[in-house]
Amino acid sequence: MSKWFEHKTKIYGFDCDIYGHLNNANYLHVYEAARAEMLEDIGLSISDILQKGFHIYVRKVTLEYIKGVTIGSEIVVKSRIDFISRVRSTWLQEIHSKEGILYNKAIVEGVFARNGKPARIPADMENILIDAC
Repeated sequence: MSKWFEHKTKIYGFDCDIYGHLNNANYLHVYEAARAEMLEDIGLSISDILQKGFHIYVRKVTLEYIKGVTIGSEIVVKSRIDFISRVRSTWLQEIHSKEGILYNKAIVEGVFARNGKPARIPADMENILIDAC
């Protein structure tokens, strides 16, 4: 099983809807930041990926809302790679309270691309991602 990487952050008023809950669209922002942090932690930052001429495009996101995240919440976003190939990846992510209460689950499917089209990443990039699993 893959190792979980953790990214801690706080939810501010501008992140929330009129009810004081994390806005639906901002769940994607929180998850995106956590994936970028994980990539940095494993030694393959977004800048590194771009320098090699690649992008990671999100193809599909499935969110499961379990409990609302409220303004002022300190959260822990857990991320791990569930599947990796030279063309695709699937990430599992979860948002927890700092006390460990599960708020949300996400499955994020991505595709590696070059020049706007799906493309196979080099073996060295794939190996870094596999080692993170």
